[in-house]
Amino acid sequence: MKKCVIIYNKKSGKVKPKQLIGMFYDVVEKYDYELNVITTKKPGDATEKVKALPDDIDLVIAAGGDGTFDEVINGNMQRKKKLLLAQLPLGTTNDIGAMFGLTQNYKRDLEIILEGMVKNIDIIMMNGRPFVYVAAFGNFINISFDTPKKWKEIFGRLAYFLFGFTEMYQRIRMNKIKYKVNGKEKEGEFSFVFITNSSRIGGVDGVYPDMKLDDSKFEVLLCNLKTKPDILKALVYAKNNGVKNVPGCEYYSTDKLEIEFDHIPKHSWGLDGEEYKSKTNKYTFTVDKSIEVLIPNKKSVKMLFVDKEWLFNNLSFFDIIIMVVIWF
Repeated sequence: MKKCVIIYNKKSGKVKPKQLIGMFYDVVEKYDYELNVITTKKPGDATEKVKALPDDIDLVIAAGGDGTFDEVINGNMQRKKKLLLAQLPLGTTNDIGAMFGLTQNYKRDLEIILEGMVKNIDIIMMNGRPFVYVAAFGNFINISFDTPKKWKEIFGRLAYFLFGFTEMYQRIRMNKIKYKVNGKEKEGEFSFVFITNSSRIGGVDGVYPDMKLDDSKFEVLLCNLKTKPDILKALVYAKNNGVKNVPGCEYYSTDKLEIEFDHIPKHSWGLDGEEYKSKTNKYTFTVDKSIEVLIPNKKSVKMLFVDKEWLFNNLSFFDIIIMVVIWF
């Protein structure tokens, strides 16, 4: 019998842990797996749990939000023998799960995963630190990781909107950056930096409609937006037209990016929606191809199982920023 481990963040999801764990066993064992469920207790726990797993595990499923999957990826990257991974999205935004075609119909999602196909996906490395779908730096990025977890448990995506009100009084910060991409060296002042490997960011689908998970490239967006009205216009334009030609922004598709700030930034990066503190002003982004992930055979399955939710649970991160900017 094959062996499966579920790394479960019990603080994610709307179902009580006891019920959810029972469902895990009911579904996984039907697919001829011997299952072990390991719950996380603190940030970084999933990374350590995956690093410590024996080599004979056939599948590791990250059951939680995007941050949980990020931690599982990190643990796997630190192993000599990489394990096959999958993600069961239980979090608030679930950009990665939605990108793979999953919803929050947990039982059906798990079945779709176990019936899926193995894909060798691109993992972006930031100074040797892996992340799955987005590294973001700049104004208001902290909303994704500073919004209190208790708020998210109670209000869902509305929590980001509520916390956003407390952040919108800050002035727009500009960062002087030198960068090298696709053989060209440039410099400028930017309020936002996005390095992504996803068609969905902040709850918005189709941001990069032609993005591929296995093309050994990632997307770069550098934005020189100096005022809140500029940010509002850019967000509306990106939501309606995609991000490749947003006024005030530079777009690149590449397999390597080097950027250098004129100082060590005191603000944190957001990696897959979680805070990443750094003590350097130089960053190199590259692509790693050593990870395999079990994903659904058809992305269209997500259209079959979307539950009707309260309005604010359907707001994207971009929608929330737009609303708050308009308010102020």
